[in-house]
Amino acid sequence: MPAPFDEIEIGQVVPLGAAAVDEKALEAFCDAFTPGWSAERGAPDAMVYAIWARLDAVACTDWPQTKRLGVDALRWMRNPPAGELLRGRMTIMAKDPVGEDKGIVIAQHDLLDEAGRLVFSCLTRSVFSR
Repeated sequence: MPAPFDEIEIGQVVPLGAAAVDEKALEAFCDAFTPGWSAERGAPDAMVYAIWARLDAVACTDWPQTKRLGVDALRWMRNPPAGELLRGRMTIMAKDPVGEDKGIVIAQHDLLDEAGRLVFSCLTRSVFSR
């Protein structure tokens, strides 16, 4: 991707890039947003979501996506420690044309750790230009 709606294929897997859990950012995030959470426990769920959201935002900058309709079915599997590299991927699960000029794409987004284990997963619905 990027591709117009009609060129997107169900089952297509798109890399979203990678980001490490930065130690200083982890400590600052815990202090600001998760009182009582120790950085030794790994990145809290909200920070994992923020890492995914940043990877997704950067990856889709040039896509013909016009609107994100929803983020559903969020699952957190583990809290990665500082220094761990997380890789994002998106798998196209379904698509549906809605009118002459746009379509809706349903995708599963995953964050995987260095060993390929699932850290975070969610489903998204987005409008794409045709």
